[in-house]
Amino acid sequence: MATKGIIFDLDGVLVFTDRYHYLAWKEMADGIGVYFDEIINNRLRGVSRMASLEIILERYEGAPLSDEDKAKLAEKKNGLYVEYLKEMTPADVTDEVRDTLRELRKRGYKLAIGSSSKNAKFILGRVDLTSYFDAISDGTNIVRSKPDPEVFIKASEFLGLEPGECAVIEDAFAGIDAAKDGGMTGVAIGDAVKYERADYRLNTFSDLLGIFR
Repeated sequence: MATKGIIFDLDGVLVFTDRYHYLAWKEMADGIGVYFDEIINNRLRGVSRMASLEIILERYEGAPLSDEDKAKLAEKKNGLYVEYLKEMTPADVTDEVRDTLRELRKRGYKLAIGSSSKNAKFILGRVDLTSYFDAISDGTNIVRSKPDPEVFIKASEFLGLEPGECAVIEDAFAGIDAAKDGGMTGVAIGDAVKYERADYRLNTFSDLLGIFR
């Protein structure tokens, strides 16, 4: 089945917000006396907010936390994160990314975002990328995070395409799993190029133009 739509993960593919996630989680963790470092932070990549919190709380030794307490901690982290995101500008997206997206659209491909982040639309607005996409599927319209394929399945529905007509660009193993389990072509960039389940591997973002002609 020919590819008609291309779905992009956001963080680690189009923009890089790892630093902001790390700073926000660390500030939250410091507030409850939990040790947090870059190694622990790496375990959170591609993981939902509440699942990330549970990983951080593995080192928590304080009074038992209720579900309400945990929800407040997650919300605190998100508030801190959003404040950090306000530092983002269009300069955080490379010319290579913009030029490649523009060329893919010119070639007739439908483009979508497939991100577990509930802040995806805010980030896209900050970096002036919203207009490049025909659809956005994010954490506000799913109940299951990657490696479940829900976010990508929704994106294909928003594009009016079958899953088999879509390719997914991902930098995380869990994202490639989600793409493949959803019946889509998995294109790896960044850390995911080491994953054997990927159908294609990119050395640089513009390599997409050699795959999707």
